[in-house]
Amino acid sequence: MAIPITVLDCDLLLYGRGHRTLDRFKLDDVTDEYLMAMYGFPRQFIYYLVDLLGASLSRPTQRSRAISPETQILAALGFYTSGSFQTRMGDTIGISQASMSRCVANVTEALVERASQFIHFPTDETSIQNLKDEFYGLAGMPGVIGVVDCIHVGIKAPNAEDLSYVNRKGLHSLNCLMVCDIRGSLLNVETNWPGSLQDWAVVQQSALRSQFEAGMHKDCWLLGDGSFFLRTWLMTPLHIPGTPAEYRYNMAHSATHNVIEKTFRTIQSRFRCLDGSKGALQYSPEKSSHIILACCVLHNISLEHGMDVWSSPGTGHMEQPEEECEHMEALDSEADRVRQELVLTHFS
Repeated sequence: MAIPITVLDCDLLLYGRGHRTLDRFKLDDVTDEYLMAMYGFPRQFIYYLVDLLGASLSRPTQRSRAISPETQILAALGFYTSGSFQTRMGDTIGISQASMSRCVANVTEALVERASQFIHFPTDETSIQNLKDEFYGLAGMPGVIGVVDCIHVGIKAPNAEDLSYVNRKGLHSLNCLMVCDIRGSLLNVETNWPGSLQDWAVVQQSALRSQFEAGMHKDCWLLGDGSFFLRTWLMTPLHIPGTPAEYRYNMAHSATHNVIEKTFRTIQSRFRCLDGSKGALQYSPEKSSHIILACCVLHNISLEHGMDVWSSPGTGHMEQPEEECEHMEALDSEADRVRQELVLTHFS
């Protein structure tokens, strides 16, 4: 008697007939062009990820035949770069949509576990001075070790605390705080903030603020746009410049801050699961936060492997809520003094 196909579990297909596909697919059998087209990364990069994550992805399983780390990584890269489980990639490596989802979860957690290894501010004086020199060489803004901004990534409506994730555009999102250097490498990432929080409120509650106010990064500052409050460690543009020096300061500030806008575009171009073109991330806020962070880790690893941050084609990134808050803030007199001294000393 024939068994109706509807009663067959996807894993039965995978570990029965489907396992021959797993055995047949080998990275060495395909070209770099094919890997780039299907998974967004070249062969050596994928092999590096296998070495990096292999131990975490080879955890004991009750199944007689677990999915290999290599296949799990390919499945996850396929999702990150396409934003969909409904791709030819699943058929190519011989796994079902449900198995792909589990692979994405496994690889995401393995990358999140290593986030601090790849996303951090430098701690030695030489590296910090190099950051300052590179930013100064860009547009003449001294003392800068990073540019900061927030970006919203759409998520499905969560089951609880629904309104806290609704942003000013009426969409459910996470508001993600990021800092990058002049090459677009991420120095700090916080992906867990609800979309209803404005950028200045995210910074107020962030670990980033705690670091700088505790004096971990002395004699330097970040650059943020007008959606943030002016602080001694966070230089913002002047709301209404009135002198040539102030105009020059604002122009240098804008040219320098543009680095993170380009970085956002690159990340969303490379990781289409974040750009909204396939819809919002269909996960809880916590899982969505981890996926965003995993993509940020991959972004930094790709830079370490020579994949230029500016080489990816541009994309129409998610429109960000426009915020201006400096004119409503209670003025930080010490921060205002620091900014005025900066204007007079370097832009007069």
